[in-house]
Amino acid sequence: MRQEDPVATAAPDETAAMRRALELAARGLGHTSPNPVVGCVVLDSEGRTAGEGWHQRAGGPHAEVHALRAAGERARGGTAVVTLEPCNHTGRTGPCAQALIDAGIARVVYAVADPDPTATGGAVTLAEAGVDVEGGLLADQAAAGNEAWLTAVLRHRPFVLWKYAATLDGRIAAADGTSRWISSPQSRADVHRLRAAADAVIVGSGTARADDPQLGARIAGLSDDEISQPLRVVVDSGARTVKAGARVLDGTAPTLVAVAEDADAAHLDGLAPLLRLPRAADGRGLDIPALLRALYEREVRSVLLEGGPTLAGAFFAAHAVDKVVGYLAPVLLGAGPAALGDAGITTISQALRLDVTDTERLGPDLRITATPIRPALPEEN
Repeated sequence: MRQEDPVATAAPDETAAMRRALELAARGLGHTSPNPVVGCVVLDSEGRTAGEGWHQRAGGPHAEVHALRAAGERARGGTAVVTLEPCNHTGRTGPCAQALIDAGIARVVYAVADPDPTATGGAVTLAEAGVDVEGGLLADQAAAGNEAWLTAVLRHRPFVLWKYAATLDGRIAAADGTSRWISSPQSRADVHRLRAAADAVIVGSGTARADDPQLGARIAGLSDDEISQPLRVVVDSGARTVKAGARVLDGTAPTLVAVAEDADAAHLDGLAPLLRLPRAADGRGLDIPALLRALYEREVRSVLLEGGPTLAGAFFAAHAVDKVVGYLAPVLLGAGPAALGDAGITTISQALRLDVTDTERLGPDLRITATPIRPALPEEN
């Protein structure tokens, strides 16, 4: 991910404002896609907070506009502290760089440069207008908060988070196939938070057949109107699993059924939209890169992969997993399916190593968050 060098000249009040802007940006998670989450704090000429804002929904005013409106005339001669380089293009809203100039902002401090070729250049526009511009303040934290959007922009595919729940010996079900419930209520509630933050949730035919999942997001204390439901995607290459009455076809959220180009899916007419894709080169399942490209074209920028071991293995074999969240329950089974199926790894030297970035207790369970250790992919043109 492209970032600026750390800011050497940021004042303490600007650093504090950036931390606040990061908190504000997080409020937009799950609501702004295909746009990024952005927070902004406007300081007056004395360094006091004059206005705050965040990007609340796609198509709505950007964070800078909200903050400038709140600041009013106090913005003139002040500083805008923003988590992402102000945009420089006109889309559903006007360019934020020009809005800052028009408001009389004297200085702009941002965290991460905008890698989107249609929006980048705001820093240059600001500087050419005489605004003092600095980039890179708390860049790592800001990039982490926008990891899904930044990954999607640079790789031209959705960010993929694989979630699984398993026993301490790595089993996701018992030998007889029973699996409810391995993880705790606290872990299951956390999964709903991940669903609400994702643009799409993907499962395979095995999970759809065994569990008949509904895949909607439910969060205690929030109404249905306050939760953004993800697109539900079922990878059913042979079009043999999803049938009328399946819970994934209820009205909770939109559903897409991905099937092979040659599959007979006449029985799904009128039940759910179909996405026809080529089969994988080895003939097992669908082509994962083609699936992700198709979702990207539908403005899906983040995916929660909840499929079983076969689908998870296919995603790993395609090098298409960006983060792993595992819920480990203090349970032993000794037999039953493993969490991950064939990922194309045949010897220990090919093992995919992970960098553990967070661990947390959720009730009796341990949640482990990790990212694959691999060379960064080059930015695509």
